[in-house]
Amino acid sequence: MKRPRRLSWLGAAAVVALGAVMALGLEPFGLWPLTLVALAGVIAIAVRVQAGWVGWLAGAGYFGLGLCWIVDPFLVDAAAYGWMAPFALVFMACGLALFWGLGFWLGAKLPNRAMGLVAGLSLAEFARGYVLTGFPWALVSHIWVETPLAQVDALVGPFGLALLTTLIAAMACRFKLRGLLGGAVLLGLGWAYGLYALSQPDPVAPAVTLRLVQPNAAQQAKWDPVQAQAIFDRLMAATSAPPGPLGAVDLVIWPETALPYLVEDQPDLPAQITAAAQGAAVAVGLQRIAPSAEGTRGWNSLKVYGPAGQELAAYDKHHLVPFGEYIPMGDLAYEWFGLRAFAAQTGAAYTAGPGARVLDLGAKLGKVLPLICYEAVFAQDLRVPERADWILQITNDAWFGTVSGPFQHAAQARLRAIEQGLPLVRVANTGLTEVIDARGRITARLPFGTSGFLDASLPGGLEAPPYAKWGEIPALVLLAGCFVLALRRPKFAKA
Repeated sequence: MKRPRRLSWLGAAAVVALGAVMALGLEPFGLWPLTLVALAGVIAIAVRVQAGWVGWLAGAGYFGLGLCWIVDPFLVDAAAYGWMAPFALVFMACGLALFWGLGFWLGAKLPNRAMGLVAGLSLAEFARGYVLTGFPWALVSHIWVETPLAQVDALVGPFGLALLTTLIAAMACRFKLRGLLGGAVLLGLGWAYGLYALSQPDPVAPAVTLRLVQPNAAQQAKWDPVQAQAIFDRLMAATSAPPGPLGAVDLVIWPETALPYLVEDQPDLPAQITAAAQGAAVAVGLQRIAPSAEGTRGWNSLKVYGPAGQELAAYDKHHLVPFGEYIPMGDLAYEWFGLRAFAAQTGAAYTAGPGARVLDLGAKLGKVLPLICYEAVFAQDLRVPERADWILQITNDAWFGTVSGPFQHAAQARLRAIEQGLPLVRVANTGLTEVIDARGRITARLPFGTSGFLDASLPGGLEAPPYAKWGEIPALVLLAGCFVLALRRPKFAKA
C-alpha cells in the first residue's frame, strides 16, 4: 500500500467546508442529499491522504456549523459571559472532531481503506454517545428525521442508522457506477421500508386529553423575583382555561423548571395549581431542595399532583448536563479540598437522580417514561425494564436560541418515539411544544416562541420494535460486519 499523501492547506480548507456542508442535513435545514454528497467527498479524500487529519477537519466543520447554537447559553447574560461564546464553540467543535479523527485514523489502517473509514467513523459516533457520559447530538443519522428512512431507526437504532448512512456515502465515494448503484439500492431499500412502516394502520389511541402549557418565559426572566408572579399567573391562566373541542382535560403539563417558586417554601402551591386544573392532574417541572448529611442539595424534577394537590408521582433528572447542571468532580473537590463553588452539596449544582424510571399515573393515564430536557438526546436512557405506554419530555429550550438548537433537540425526540414505538409528548417553556405519534409524526404543535396552551389527544403505542427490545446489538453486529469486510482488500479499486 502506498503511503498516504500529506494534506495541503487548500485541501484542509476544502475538507472543513465539506464538513460544514454535511451539517446542512440537520434541522432546521434538512438538506440530506448535501450531507450524503459531502460525506462521500470526505471519504474520497480520506482514502488518498492522511485520514486522521481529514476526519478531524471534517468533524470541526460539521460540528462548528451543526452546533453553532452552543453560543446561545453564553448570550443569556452577554455582559458577563458573552466573551466565552466563541471559545465554547471552537472547543466543542474541535473536541468532538477528535472522535472523527481517531475513527478515520483507525479505519485507514485496515486493508480495505474505504470500508475501514465506514467502520471507523461509525465506531467514533458510537463512542461519542457513551464516552464521558456521552454527547450523541448531531449524529449523522439525524438527517433522516423528516424522511421515511427514519423508520429504520426502529430496527437498528441511531448508531446503526448512522452506519448505514455512512455506508451509502462510501459506496459512491469514488463515483464508480457499481458503487453508485449499490448506494442507491441501499438508500432505496431503507426508503421503501419506511414507506411500508408509515402505511400501516395507526394503533388504537387511549381516550386521554392532555393540555400542554408553553409559558414562553425568557431565560433572563425565569428566576427574576420581580417577574415570578407574572410567569406564575401565565401558567395558571393556561391551566384554568375552559376545555376545548376535545372535552375535559385529563392531565395538564407544565415544562421543565416552570414553577418559579420552591414548593418547600410554599407548601400550598400544589393545591392552588390543581384547583386551577378543575379536577385534572398536573405534571409540573420544578426545582426541589432537601437537606442531606453534606448540606442542602437540589434536583431538577418532575412532580405529578392529583386533583387535591396530593403527590401522585415524582422523578428527578439523572442525566445532567456537564458544566451546565453540574461540574464534573465538583463533589470530590468539596470533599477533598473544601471547594464549595462547584459542589452539589452546597447548592452550586444539581444532584443526579437515581436513574430512568416509569411512572404509573393510574388506569386512564397509564404508565409514562419521563425525560427532562437533555435526557431525550440519549436513546440508551429510554431502555428500561418496564415498558411504558407513552413518553413525556419536559424541556426549557430557551437556552438553545431560536435558529437551530430547539429544532435539533425536537428532532431527536421524534427519533426516540420511533425507536420505542411509543407516542412522545413534548412540552417546552419555549421552543417546540408538540405531540408525536409512535412513528415519529407530529400530530399537534404549538407555534414556535409563543405563549399559550394546546389541548391534544394522546396517540396509541405500538408493540416494542427491535431497537426497544435489543438495544445496540443490531448496530454492533453491523459494525462488526464492517470491520470484517474492511480486513479484505477490494479487488475493483486501488486504495
